[in-house]
Amino acid sequence: MRALRKRSVLLAGHATSIALEPEFWAVLEQMAAARNTSLAGLIAAIDGERGERALASACRVAALRFAQGP
Repeated sequence: MRALRKRSVLLAGHATSIALEPEFWAVLEQMAAARNTSLAGLIAAIDGERGERALASACRVAALRFAQGP
């Protein structure tokens, strides 16, 4: 299994880092491009909708849903 890749983002003015597998980062980048937004903007949107779910888990679920299509 490939190592996790960590990225830092600003969410609500606070720096945080997210560690995901490279495959999930690739799908999130595709998702951001499809929505015509930045990766940071996409993660901020996911953060705003995640409820009690951990941010990394919410990103994985969002990527999975996007990859599965409508």
